[in-house]
Amino acid sequence: MGPDTNVNSPFQDPRVARVRTDADISAAVSLVWEFFDFLRNRYPDLGEAHDRYIAGQDVAGGLGDFRNVFLPPRGDCLVARVDGEIAGLVMLKRRTPDTCELNRMFVRESARGRGLGRALATAMIGEARALGYRNIALGALSRHVEALPLYRSLGFRQEGDGNPIGSADARALSMSMAL
Repeated sequence: MGPDTNVNSPFQDPRVARVRTDADISAAVSLVWEFFDFLRNRYPDLGEAHDRYIAGQDVAGGLGDFRNVFLPPRGDCLVARVDGEIAGLVMLKRRTPDTCELNRMFVRESARGRGLGRALATAMIGEARALGYRNIALGALSRHVEALPLYRSLGFRQEGDGNPIGSADARALSMSMAL
């Protein structure tokens, strides 16, 4: 994918690009593991919960089968760049034929405050529509004080009791919106 100045970007924000090359897939996989390291450092009391989540969601398996899980026609992956370097990502994966899941949205601390999270999420909502999904869901920790207002401002609403599918952790929220 090209640098920030890619005028062929299909998104409103030229810093956002689709992941399609082997190099970008490798960078995205590394950033996913960096995201989990960030969570472990930020929330050390949730270490065991993170490990159970990673195992239960088969994160390693999904990343190992990246093209089939996180690229069209079932999913997608977008990255955001700052000065040509990948600084953030968001992934999309299929839950059901009509519902997809916004997954692993992360912006490196050094790139925060530039609107990259909003640009990534907005672009991925458009990608979900283009893939034909009718609903988009996500799970987030109730402690994600930066992300939750963003999700709400984009139209996501908390579901039922809030717990994501398969989560036994009351600290996790489930949100969704119709596309």
